[in-house]
Amino acid sequence: MGDVLAGFHAAWEFESDSVLIRFERGIRTPKLFQALGERRIPHEAISAVTLSPGKRGTVVLHAVPRPGADPLMEAAAGQLKEGCDPYRLVLPAERETLAEYYADELRAQLPPDGTESTDRFLVAPPEAPLQFKAYDGKASFDGKLVSFRWFWTGASSAKWKAGDQSFPVTDLSGIEWRSPEVFEGHLRLLRRETPVAQPAQADQDPAAVVFGLGYGPVHESLPFAASVLAAVRAAGPAANSDGPGTVAAAVTPAVRRDPADIADRIRHLGELHQAGLLTDDEFTVKKTELLAEL
Repeated sequence: MGDVLAGFHAAWEFESDSVLIRFERGIRTPKLFQALGERRIPHEAISAVTLSPGKRGTVVLHAVPRPGADPLMEAAAGQLKEGCDPYRLVLPAERETLAEYYADELRAQLPPDGTESTDRFLVAPPEAPLQFKAYDGKASFDGKLVSFRWFWTGASSAKWKAGDQSFPVTDLSGIEWRSPEVFEGHLRLLRRETPVAQPAQADQDPAAVVFGLGYGPVHESLPFAASVLAAVRAAGPAANSDGPGTVAAAVTPAVRRDPADIADRIRHLGELHQAGLLTDDEFTVKKTELLAEL
């Protein structure tokens, strides 16, 4: 165990090769910190260490991750508010001298090439399985497969036509996370091979779920995105290719659904059919698929 520097909402433990950040649990602690629990950042994953004045008589010790080092920060892509940055330690101003000492000690441990981008993640991602509720569906990830199950009250007709979706990480090239705290927040999976371009609007893309007020909050959707991104990077090029431009399809076992849920979804299909958004053939095919899940 190394020296410990405690601040508001977190404590940093300085070890020989890394900094272990433990987040407090409490009503005032940002929910993202509570969801993460702790973060261990190796010295080689840090590009700089700064100490600056904070708000209302505080100072802020900041360990800046190297580009490409942390899947959480890569997924966030600069969209996190300062108060939710897991690598900012806020301290009372009277502890500035002590904080400067630890900042200097940490700077001395940084690698000479610390400002360069890494070719692999150096910080562990949040662990799967993970799931969260978006506005138009439920997203789940078991470490190998990302699944979207649409809500009949929120999903667009395009997503209902496509049906529930499952994506092996080997079929993905990355993710696109747009914070739920901004306009048109969403989580989009970027696919390696698609017969047609993905729709520009996330609410029309079966490879995306959209956020909304109370749906897909940062503390749920961002760790999810980071975990998927890390799995995609670890998987590398899509496996089991049958040749250039082709990827073997994933086969997933059928899952039995709740009959009441199936009935609701068939009722919604009927409404889409009556509104002219589904043809007779499309309605029959989707209804048959849903009945087969019973």
